[in-house]
This record gives sequence, C-alpha cells and structure tokens, in this order.
Amino acid sequence: MYVHIGDDIAVRADTVTALIDMETVLPSQKDVINFINAEDEIGRLQYLTEDIPRSMILTTDKTYISSLSTEVLRRRFEGKMSI
Repeated sequence: MYVHIGDDIAVRADTVTALIDMETVLPSQKDVINFINAEDEIGRLQYLTEDIPRSMILTTDKTYISSLSTEVLRRRFEGKMSI
C-alpha cells in the first residue's frame, strides 16, 4: 500500500519507520536538528514543502519533511482517508 505524504510523493507504507510531529520539536532539541543536518549531508533529506514543516517522515531509505500534520498522515496510514 502506498501513502501520499505531500507534494507529489507517495511512499510504501511498509518502509515508514517513524512519523515525527515537527510542531512539538523545540529549537533547543539539538538531537533532532543534528539528525536533520546529518540526513541532509548524506543526501537522504527531501523537503516536500516550502511552508512551515509540520511532520518528518522517516523511511528505510529517505527522510521527508512535509507540511501535512502527523494526524493527517496517521489517518492515511490507517486507511481512514483516501489518498
């Protein structure tokens, strides 16, 4: 099953390892900032929005930053919302 995560990107649901709510991440949480920087340095980070990021989707081969909320994404993964 594929899930639309923003922009024109859909990922296989079984490759998603985590959904992170970026609205709850504080600038003082250096681990998250360092992780994002590290993913960017190795070419695994893809921004799906130029708007304020609301979620981070970690897959087995890439990390995405999306403007969709984790609640919307969660419902999509549960199949309660059409893709």
